[in-house]
Amino acid sequence: MPNSLRYNMMRAGLAVALSLAAACSRATSPGGPPSPNAGRASYDLVIANGKIVDGSGNPWYYGDVGIVGDRIAAVVPSGTLRNANAKRRVDATGLVVSPGFIDIQAHSWEAVLWRDGRVVSKVTQGVTSELLGEATTPAPSNENLEVLEDIERMPARRAELQRTFRGARGFDTWLRAIEANRNSVNVGSYLGATTVRTYVMGQRPGAANAAQLDEMRTVVRNAMEDGAFGISSALIYPPGSYAGTAELVAMAKAMAPYSGSYITHMRSEDDSLFEAMDEAFRIGREGGVAVDIYHLKASNKRNWGKSAAMMAKIDSARRSGLDVAGTMYPYPFSGNNLGECFPDWASENGKLFDNLRDAATRARIVKDMTDPQGAPLCQYEGPGAYMVADFRKPELKKFEGKRVSEIATEMGKPWAETIVDLILTENRDLLKINFTMSEENVQAQIRWPWVVIGTDAGGVDPDSATGLVHPRAYGTYPRILGRYVREQRLLTVEDAVRKMTSAVATRLGISDRGWLRPGAYADIAAWDEKTIIDLATPEKPHQVSRGVQHVWVNGTQVLADGKHTGAKPGRALRRGR
Repeated sequence: MPNSLRYNMMRAGLAVALSLAAACSRATSPGGPPSPNAGRASYDLVIANGKIVDGSGNPWYYGDVGIVGDRIAAVVPSGTLRNANAKRRVDATGLVVSPGFIDIQAHSWEAVLWRDGRVVSKVTQGVTSELLGEATTPAPSNENLEVLEDIERMPARRAELQRTFRGARGFDTWLRAIEANRNSVNVGSYLGATTVRTYVMGQRPGAANAAQLDEMRTVVRNAMEDGAFGISSALIYPPGSYAGTAELVAMAKAMAPYSGSYITHMRSEDDSLFEAMDEAFRIGREGGVAVDIYHLKASNKRNWGKSAAMMAKIDSARRSGLDVAGTMYPYPFSGNNLGECFPDWASENGKLFDNLRDAATRARIVKDMTDPQGAPLCQYEGPGAYMVADFRKPELKKFEGKRVSEIATEMGKPWAETIVDLILTENRDLLKINFTMSEENVQAQIRWPWVVIGTDAGGVDPDSATGLVHPRAYGTYPRILGRYVREQRLLTVEDAVRKMTSAVATRLGISDRGWLRPGAYADIAAWDEKTIIDLATPEKPHQVSRGVQHVWVNGTQVLADGKHTGAKPGRALRRGR
């Protein structure tokens, strides 16, 4: 972006902020007096007598919040707006009033693009904004991407939309389609690094040549101009895992002028954890961009002892001047695809299923899966560490929620052969929950000041959902506020809320969400700190969390007394706008 254009955009944004400041009566500090006009102004909504936790990390105080249209107009000491003219009032006595939570790692792909859009399991946690884009995005699209996405097997509406995301402005078209679908939360996205590579190279391995790198840079620049928040990679999943460091540095350099960030599911979270961190740091340094590491963890028991050194390594990088931070979810178990148990080479050129069906190649795959000296796949923790979900074939439904070890026993086969047969029978990949993390590490890591919170999950409607999902889809934020704040006192309520709101907004470059302050968008959650708690479990995940009473998105109430209102006021989020 030319400097003159960026300057004009900054001036325009400042003008909007100053206009709002002049139009609204404000008192932003609990220690200072409210504006003399605050109590005499008119509001569309007043949220009165709440315990204000404003997202900044500052101590809580009792206050009133006045909303005009889609913006916060006043945040003032309790009672100031008692006699103000208001179209509607909500008494928040006994409730914490905070900014709505910003989920930096969401997967509500279909829900927000063409399905219902209410994302009930997220709204009932207090989520008001979601960021998509880990590794892949449906845009920009071309023939290569549509093969990867298996467009012929998609629901007709999704396939129809996917085809419209072609061309230089495909990312913009996708965001417009999300907004047109009407959703209960705001939605933005990173650009998937896997999408960039596949768009240019398909699913073949190998380094990109000079012409291919040029095309990748063009894809990145176009998406950044369309509002992408940065580039996201997931380097354990093919074909994204085929990207070399130099390729990712080239993408980062193309993104740097737009102030985007590089966020990554690193190449290893286990045996090669530190080497993977070095790669992420190199991409940030050489690319000239900030770095965020998705869902910090030291996976597999033999690596749990690396957790403290992992956090110290990030601290050291920060002291050296590298802008690096991390995200977490508050569970000692992760979730991804069962196909992660296969070696990367098995998926080269999109030939995974052909390779699984070929007897000789299948034997080689199984050998790699079980090699005690090989790269970590699923052999080190053993088949008892993995719960399988998302079966659709009637004959396999009986295995839903069972461990690989149990399924193998029932099928009378070795565990690796069992995984191959399950995926071949389904003719698609399956989901799995991995019980490979340490709760002690989770508790220690989550206290670091540069850690922010993301669910790594999509929004789910418990009234219609079938099959198992990771409980983080329902419980991430209430789990932190109930277990880690109230019960275990690992965090103060102010710091926990900061990690879910303003700290996330800061990493994303969003200035008008994530805080309770005049001029910010009215994305607000009101919740009971005495009762808030997660209820979802791996075995029974479809249980809405307890304690969140009210949620507003852009000034419109989407949750009232714990029930979804059906409202869909969400908007598309774009970096820099």
